[in-house]
Amino acid sequence: MNRVTDMTASKRPRAVVLLSGGLDSATCLAMAARQYDCYALSFAYGQRHSSELLAAARVASTLGATEHRVIRLDLGAIGGSALTDNAIAVPEEATEGIPVTYVPARNTVFLAFALGYAEVVDADAIVIGVNAVDYSGYPDCRPEYIDAFARMAALATKGGVEGHPVRIEAPLLHLTKSDIIQAGLKLGVDYGLTVSCYQADDDGRACGKCDSCRLRTAGFLAAGVPDPTRYTSGN
Repeated sequence: MNRVTDMTASKRPRAVVLLSGGLDSATCLAMAARQYDCYALSFAYGQRHSSELLAAARVASTLGATEHRVIRLDLGAIGGSALTDNAIAVPEEATEGIPVTYVPARNTVFLAFALGYAEVVDADAIVIGVNAVDYSGYPDCRPEYIDAFARMAALATKGGVEGHPVRIEAPLLHLTKSDIIQAGLKLGVDYGLTVSCYQADDDGRACGKCDSCRLRTAGFLAAGVPDPTRYTSGN
């Protein structure tokens, strides 16, 4: 656990913010920080690289998270994704359908941990950066999924039974990548601190070829602002 700022007797409401270290989650943290004391939650889940976790720590510190925790779990033990199984290549060309970079049940697992954490810190909301516009076809990034999890959370928790269920907020759900970038810049997000690449190197440099890199590059281009992403040589 990394306590980014001193715990104080703040009277602001609290939110648990899922923070991957990427562009979207950094923007979510900046948005949430306007109204909440933010408890950032990241996961070392067996992903290909740790660069995004280092990025998450930078973002949490820069944007003033009250606390930043990293939960360790091993989704690589079940595999099934290019992000958790090195035997499955990360696609560098556009694909159809649900891509092999989809991690089975990842958002459900992450939200379950966030739900428990929210009960412990008495948070009013969980904030997640899923997006149904510029996304990669993942089934757990759809509005229907967020609505269904919120209904389950209301049934499965002490707060829900007592009449004050935690809210599941997805502020980026209907925004384009360009919209997200523009909103984040207005809130002071330094996107140079973030890592979005599925196969970034140990220094956090992006491949420039994977689906996440393509969406990020196109977003900065559409937003009409410089792309601060650091790429590996030749990209």
